[in-house]
Amino acid sequence: MSRADFYLIAKERFRDNPLLLVCELARKANAQGNWTLILTRDRAQAEELDDLLWSFDSDAYVEHQIVSGEEDEIAPVLIASPDMDTPMRPVVINLRDEAVPGVFERVLEVVPADESARGPLRERWKHYASQGMAMNKYDM
Repeated sequence: MSRADFYLIAKERFRDNPLLLVCELARKANAQGNWTLILTRDRAQAEELDDLLWSFDSDAYVEHQIVSGEEDEIAPVLIASPDMDTPMRPVVINLRDEAVPGVFERVLEVVPADESARGPLRERWKHYASQGMAMNKYDM
């Protein structure tokens, strides 16, 4: 059964930079041997995340790359902006405004600390629940 995990930003360091939480989620998925796809809002966010994955923790290395069409299949963590077509992976971290289409084992949604920005996430929660996914919520 597929599952959807929603991570609600609460800690100050994640409030200041929500992409740090994305890095932590990617690190954890990678450490568990899960091939992961990160869907970003745009190319600039993909590049920012790419840079942050190199530097967010001096003790951690998360092998990753932005989708390029070359050697994508050997990178455990792929970062894709909307203009890039890439196959789904078992774990998807979604930073876009719409629910993730396609087949996957698990989707991770990052919920902003700002209550007014949470509307689209509520719609995604309903969408995934209507698909029969197991639903989880975590305070981060």
